[in-house]
Amino acid sequence: MKIFLLTKKGLVVYASLFIMAVCMLFSGGGDISEVTTVPKEKKLPIYCVDRADEKICALTFDAAWDDSDTDRLISVLEKYDAKATFFVVGDWAEKYFESVKKFADAGHEIANHSDTHPHINTLSEQKILEEIEKCGEKIERITKKKPTLFRGPYGEYNNTVIEAAESLGYKTLQWDVDSLDWKELSKEEISERVLSRVKPGSVMLFHNGVKNTPDALEIILKKLKDDGFRVVSASDMIYHDNYTIDHTGKQSSNKN
Repeated sequence: MKIFLLTKKGLVVYASLFIMAVCMLFSGGGDISEVTTVPKEKKLPIYCVDRADEKICALTFDAAWDDSDTDRLISVLEKYDAKATFFVVGDWAEKYFESVKKFADAGHEIANHSDTHPHINTLSEQKILEEIEKCGEKIERITKKKPTLFRGPYGEYNNTVIEAAESLGYKTLQWDVDSLDWKELSKEEISERVLSRVKPGSVMLFHNGVKNTPDALEIILKKLKDDGFRVVSASDMIYHDNYTIDHTGKQSSNKN
């Protein structure tokens, strides 16, 4: 029987050959298929709309606190021929159903802001669906109209949130002009902040039940009207089909 002794030099040679064979195998030289992981595309809500051809912008409110300024807001909006979208929390809609009805009866849009205002991007898909569905049902009972727009509490979203909303017939809307009125800025600070940022296709964010918001709106809506802007509800400004949303969240029509 022959005995083969493996020298140190031979060991290096065999090791090198083995490594080369493995490299060839995983680089396509063998029968094992390559496995690639494609990252899931990040979905974005609508932040603003490409409406450069028309002086139009959307006014939106998040409603989750009190309703102390309902009548005043309706009066200011009517004075300047402005329409708004109120994103209401389901619990708020139940508590202040008369205000929800007043806004709707005045021609303003009522939209979905979840049922209990949770950190929605931390929830399971089933819980997200429940939050959106329950709020939508409460709104529909009061207004007799199913809402079609959704905004996550705290402005939070992820792919699961957007896809859950889409499955229920909602488009998710953010904003590109934040009034920061909830910080109780003065009416001058709020109006300067908004007017320096608003442009055709902008979505403005305000809150009801905030001290200086109605007075700031007087300044903002007068200036916008004088400048030839139409202030409308979000659904009257966004595109509802045949559109794209770019990496900044700007929605554009594909018909152009």
